[in-house]
Amino acid sequence: MFEPLRKRIEEEGESLGDGILKVDPFINHQVDPVLMDACGHELARLFKDTNPTKVMTAEISGIAPALMTAKYLNIPVVYARKHKPVTMPDTVYLTVAPSHTKGRMVELIVSPEYLASGERVLIIDDFLASGNTIAGLVRLAQTAGASLVGIGALIEKTFEGGRELLSYLNIPIKALVPIASLDEGQIIFAET
Repeated sequence: MFEPLRKRIEEEGESLGDGILKVDPFINHQVDPVLMDACGHELARLFKDTNPTKVMTAEISGIAPALMTAKYLNIPVVYARKHKPVTMPDTVYLTVAPSHTKGRMVELIVSPEYLASGERVLIIDDFLASGNTIAGLVRLAQTAGASLVGIGALIEKTFEGGRELLSYLNIPIKALVPIASLDEGQIIFAET
């Protein structure tokens, strides 16, 4: 359990029901750069031995922890866009994944310019919940011919089964703060 993040969740996190944890004051709408730097340092420490060559995440809430992790690993970050900009080539890697907070399917798009065969990809995201968004990132990396070396998240909602969904990959899956329940407005941390 990464105590600086756990403490912020205790102080400012809010269980909104339906399995939704609001962490907008420090991760998802307003970002605390000092906290993200500390989280990135810890994630880099946890995954250093996997020797990644690139960190990958999904737009937009995964960018801050991915960027800070990559900073300490001294490697680039590529993030899957949700809309294809005009600057991206016509041929792209694209998949769709359900978004729990948006309540719909979202596209995940990466340019082949930035995700190549032979890359050693570490996926970092803000949440590991159902695992569907991360599974989408996995599909993108596999389509590119990259190797997956690990999956890291700031917060894992252990009750949503994402870890189990991704276990077939046989790579390290680590979360800084696991949460066992968000029932009845209570945030119950999992024992580690």
